[in-house]
Amino acid sequence: MQSSHKHVLVTGGAGYIGSHACKALSLAGYLPVTLDNFVYGHRWAVKWGPFIEGDVLDRTALDKVFALYQPQAVLHFAAYAYVGESVTNPGKYYHNNVAGTISLLETMRDYGCRYLVFSSSCATYGVPETVPIAEDHPQKPINPYGWSKWMIEQILRDFDQAHCMRSISLRYFNAAGADPEGELGEAHNPETHLIPLVIEAALGRRPHVEIYGTDYPPPDGTCIRDYIHVTDLAEAHVLALNYLFDNGETTFFNLGTGQGHSVRDVINAVERLTGRKVPVRESPRRPGDPPILVATHEKASKILDWFPRVSELDEIVKTAWEWLSR
Repeated sequence: MQSSHKHVLVTGGAGYIGSHACKALSLAGYLPVTLDNFVYGHRWAVKWGPFIEGDVLDRTALDKVFALYQPQAVLHFAAYAYVGESVTNPGKYYHNNVAGTISLLETMRDYGCRYLVFSSSCATYGVPETVPIAEDHPQKPINPYGWSKWMIEQILRDFDQAHCMRSISLRYFNAAGADPEGELGEAHNPETHLIPLVIEAALGRRPHVEIYGTDYPPPDGTCIRDYIHVTDLAEAHVLALNYLFDNGETTFFNLGTGQGHSVRDVINAVERLTGRKVPVRESPRRPGDPPILVATHEKASKILDWFPRVSELDEIVKTAWEWLSR
């Protein structure tokens, strides 16, 4: 790598979305520098640049990274992201997600690093009043995970006002799929994402897939979600970074396909693709699961020139299947 390549710190860069973003950064000519504590990340996922093991809450580790690599921008993925756990252990989420981000932002301020792309969430909207959800939809989170992301968005605006630090908050819908070239994919423990759960049930790695709630308003009675391919998410981070380097203002974008698929749609897609029957078990609704979450991505398309390339459910499921069945 030539020294002319801009160094970009990627916190949580060994995780699912962070590692795909590192690959996208590298392809775009940036040098990703990964900081990860391996609570949920994987060593095998770090392939496209230098790596430092550490935590955003650890100022010594942050000082080391900033002194050594002098990153010109940060992609911030490091966070806990289990909604249910955030309800039973809110302190863990506020400490790690919110205090960790403040620690990172204060380090950036001290080293004169002015650009940050933040991994936010559609969880900041809570239960939608209107669908599809646009960026001006009221933000009313219904769990501590969503509140932690909401708080960070507010903190980012305050750091822009006080310190001229520009940021983009990307509110993802349901990240899904795997790198089409097979270099990366999803490997959560515990796994809570629907597509890998359905695939693992099809492969016989788990006894069944749980359908939480069959009495929702959609025609087949199950929840509808907007599944966005992880490589499309990764590309959006690179475009957001380019926008900031191009003097873009602090703002936020939804990232979704604008298409909703029910739980049963996902199960049917896996069965179609694999020719295997997926064993299911029907359970009552989970508290706090909105019936429908679908994004409008017009703002990202207009300002970032971002469009989801892999928007068909079968295509998304196929990349996940190829990764997980290997």
